Amino acid sequence: MAHVVVVGGGVMGSAAAWELASRGFAVTLLERFAPGHTEGSSHGSSRIFRLAYADPFYVSLAARALPLWRQVEEESGQAVLELTGAVDHGPPEAIDALYAELRIAGHAARVLTPEQAGERWPGLRFDSSVLFHAAAGRVHADRAVTAFQQAAAARGTVVRHGVRVEKLLRHGTDRVEVVTADGEVLSADAAVVAVGGWAPGLAAQTVAGIPPLRVTQEQPVHFPARPTAPDALVWPSFIHHPGARLTDPAGVYGLGSADGVKIGFHAVGPTVDPDRRDRSIDPAALRRVQDYAEQWLPGVDSTAPTATTCLYTITPDHDFVVDRDGPVTVLAGFSGHGFKFAPAIGALAAELVTGAPGARRFALGRERTPGEGTEL
Repeated sequence: MAHVVVVGGGVMGSAAAWELASRGFAVTLLERFAPGHTEGSSHGSSRIFRLAYADPFYVSLAARALPLWRQVEEESGQAVLELTGAVDHGPPEAIDALYAELRIAGHAARVLTPEQAGERWPGLRFDSSVLFHAAAGRVHADRAVTAFQQAAAARGTVVRHGVRVEKLLRHGTDRVEVVTADGEVLSADAAVVAVGGWAPGLAAQTVAGIPPLRVTQEQPVHFPARPTAPDALVWPSFIHHPGARLTDPAGVYGLGSADGVKIGFHAVGPTVDPDRRDRSIDPAALRRVQDYAEQWLPGVDSTAPTATTCLYTITPDHDFVVDRDGPVTVLAGFSGHGFKFAPAIGALAAELVTGAPGARRFALGRERTPGEGTEL
């Protein structure tokens, strides 16, 4: 039985471990931090799941992920994905592009007027054009990581926390040694490196062709729903696209959660070193989100924010890195919109380990083709 070491126990590494174990590999999953940590990009109570992209590639990838989320829920006994529906609003041309791609792929969707949308979701104020699709909602991030690890362990994966990997030593095309900070050496037939914000170090030192990665500290904010508004747990996920009446050039995402209604500007945070970042709340960035909530979210109390921080690891084209170089497969650069795809990314990783070709969009050493890439 071939042995694969997965380095990184966030959502992507954990999903890869589950998929590899499901395909009969002997898997060891190494995670630097303790279970439930908040150091990287996979913590918290909520991430958006949606099919709506103005890009058939991502529409199909999200559609592939959906049944896999249900499968890991069944195997782990963890409730992870809740479909509440999702709305996109903003310039008509942006909404029409999303609607067209969903319909081409055979997914149900409706275009609404702002007045129609406001009647259905009174907690939100809508821009000039609105799209709704039902096969969307939220993923509980902490439970998702736990579910993948539990399901992987049930299939024989050895899950180890508190193990920091120092380096990987490649031996030809079919052997790799994983060296920990404590001097332990694990020999394997292949390795998968999924270390999030630490990819510019460990992953880039191990394989060639990783695009420049920018690690940023983002600052999403939770607001309580007003007593007269729908409870946060029944809010749809939503994307507000820039243009039309949203003059801020950054798009806005939001969704309901157990912690309140979560709002964030997409990919606007400062560049940081994940080992030395300052987690203090930026008051100017917080005020920016509050100003948005005051204007566009009548259903929240914008005077009672709770801000937190997380990491994005961003590629120049906002496409991901999912590719293999010799015995090492790298999963990196999920650019703030990758979480929803995690089980499908795990499947792609397992396919690469078995020798299948990867997606050109996610290749190492790629050159961006004009028109490719996504930012929200």
